[in-house]
Amino acid sequence: MGYLLAVTDATQQDALTHLTAAETRLSEVLARPKRIALGCIVALAAAGWLALALMATGGSWNWDALCRPVARAGSLGQFVVAWPMWAAMTLAMMLPTAGPMILTYAEIADTAARKREPVVSPLVLTAGYVVVWFGFAVVAAALQWTLVRAGSIDGNGTGGLVSGVLFVAAGFYQFSALKKSCLTQCQRPFPFFFSNWTEQTFGVFRLGLRQGLYCLGCCWAMMLLMFAVGAMNVVWMAVLGVLMTIEKLSTTARFSRIAGAAFVAIGVAMVMWSLV
Repeated sequence: MGYLLAVTDATQQDALTHLTAAETRLSEVLARPKRIALGCIVALAAAGWLALALMATGGSWNWDALCRPVARAGSLGQFVVAWPMWAAMTLAMMLPTAGPMILTYAEIADTAARKREPVVSPLVLTAGYVVVWFGFAVVAAALQWTLVRAGSIDGNGTGGLVSGVLFVAAGFYQFSALKKSCLTQCQRPFPFFFSNWTEQTFGVFRLGLRQGLYCLGCCWAMMLLMFAVGAMNVVWMAVLGVLMTIEKLSTTARFSRIAGAAFVAIGVAMVMWSLV
């Protein structure tokens, strides 16, 4: 799916005079991978949030429904329903956090395209990234299904004690060496793309997979907090999504450590409250 982009100046546009106005506009859009990347992020994230809103509200659009956590699973058939829920959740929460990475690739591709060099669509990179998080969605849905069958989770989450432990664990992970290493890769995608640049479609797909794995290593603990607050609690999803986005837009690990300290404090409070 490599392609050569060449519609960037007046001379090139004159070469498209045999096309209709609509075809010319489409060619101009395709000549700018950066716009494709931005549109992909917005469209897929919006689709994820829309799917989650419909699932959470059951067709009733009100604030209480959006705040209400929903537990699913129990039978094998309900596991099949749980996976799309987690898949939509990952699109809604993680694609916006991947925006800087995808746009960095698109900017490099844009520069190459203007030099008439072959580049691969950022949609291929995005596909590799999404595959990783869809795999996480399978694991999360299976874990949720198992916990529901075991009676360890209901519509209000995992309970005060277990929720507190999850928050404390997620908080401590924010200070770990693995977290720092993965976060650094997420915050600085340009050196990664510069040193691993390829014009092969499968090569770009693999770059998306690698970036998805870095992102997974950075954010998996925060994603598991959805078990603590209730799967499909849309308000908490928005809060965690914003935190992860700010974390990746930062240039140091300071914000990550602040969030970690906050998670530990919340977790300790939950544990103490559950023991009173």
